[in-house]
Amino acid sequence: MSTSPVTTVRGRFDLVSGWGVGSRSAARIERVETQEGLERIVQGVMESPARILPRGLGRSYGDAAQCAGGTILDCTSLDRVVEADLDHGRLRVEAGMSLDALLALVVPAGWFVPVTPGTRHVTIGGAIAADVHGKNHHRDGAFGTHVEQLSLITARGRFDVGPTTQSDLYWATVGGVGLTGTIVEATLRLHPIESGLMTVDTLRAGDLDECMAELAASDDRYRYSVAWVDCVARGRHLGRSVLSRGDHARLSDLPPRVKQPLTYRSTTSLNVPMTAPFNLVSAAAVRAGNELWYRKAPARRLGELQSLSSFFYPLDAVGNWNRLYGPRGFTQYQFVVPFGEEQAIRKCIEYLHAHQIAPSLGVLKRFGDSDLAPLSFPIPGWTLALDLPLGGRKIGCVLDGLDELVAEAHGRVYLAKDGRLRPEIFKTMYPRLDDWLETRAQHDPTGVFASDLSRRLGITAE
Repeated sequence: MSTSPVTTVRGRFDLVSGWGVGSRSAARIERVETQEGLERIVQGVMESPARILPRGLGRSYGDAAQCAGGTILDCTSLDRVVEADLDHGRLRVEAGMSLDALLALVVPAGWFVPVTPGTRHVTIGGAIAADVHGKNHHRDGAFGTHVEQLSLITARGRFDVGPTTQSDLYWATVGGVGLTGTIVEATLRLHPIESGLMTVDTLRAGDLDECMAELAASDDRYRYSVAWVDCVARGRHLGRSVLSRGDHARLSDLPPRVKQPLTYRSTTSLNVPMTAPFNLVSAAAVRAGNELWYRKAPARRLGELQSLSSFFYPLDAVGNWNRLYGPRGFTQYQFVVPFGEEQAIRKCIEYLHAHQIAPSLGVLKRFGDSDLAPLSFPIPGWTLALDLPLGGRKIGCVLDGLDELVAEAHGRVYLAKDGRLRPEIFKTMYPRLDDWLETRAQHDPTGVFASDLSRRLGITAE
């Protein structure tokens, strides 16, 4: 079975999945060509009992961009630059533009996006709807804090909103996973850079405690900071890590051989051509790969020059890498717990060990302040992202157990990556849900915008 995010199955309906391919549902796909056309489509759907949902490049892992039985608005053709002031780092673009296309435009002019997730294959609208975070959240916050204004088509018409203009609707849209309306334009503030290279410090940590102590002690010295964590190692090696921290290289950091410092290269060196017949990311393969990755990492290396792509988007070098997990797919379970609840990180890793689940990837970061958007994921604390293969009878129960551990530590899971959270525990994780529901009801009282995720969590009607 294909792991393409959209697969035509019959008539005008298509099977749609997230990047993790954990679930699929059938919906009608409407490709949006113009903003005016989008408004007509929304109006037409409002006159029917169907539900609608905007969708970008399909990189949410779970069911956040699925709408069973409804209409999905493919917004990727809305990718034009509306207004550019590259002298001052201000850009207004249509929301279907990808980060990849945006970087190709702004890096040669000396700018970078203020926040980027671990893939460049996400639209601006998707970045806002998921309020994506990056390796610099401890310094710069999430994506929504760097947007000056956005244009939103809701069930009640078009609105221009921002942090100070109809701010309730703006912050409900940031992190609102597409449920307040369709974002059509956004004005971004960019980050100035002198080169398209990064200066990176790498450090190997022997266990989880050493890793977390180093991050806590020195993160403030770096704009970007992340740790790869070996989540299958046990005993005194549990949580052994490779820390990678850095900043944009200045011209003075570059050797004379670099003739064109402001260069952005978006390359895919390998493509997985088809879905594997079974999960190739086995526990044995993960253990061997983790051992190799940890051993090849330098114990300490300072000031290494890396490209933007290799530092921010290493997985993008392999096209369609999700196909390696086979037809059952995988989930990325990402959670955050507040400072003071650090032991929850260890408990979750040990819990997976006890149930013989081998995460194929573990990534640890620290979050800074973030309290404006009711459904935004980050809170001040520690976040761990785990890639977990799906399949087998116990995986659902194991994930439910992780939810309980996270909730007991006053943490939460990331909605943009979720595909199975229970509604009762979701409500405890997001205590400002009622604020969000009140704002949404004002602008979509009949629940025109809905998704498989929203119906599963009980925040929109069936």
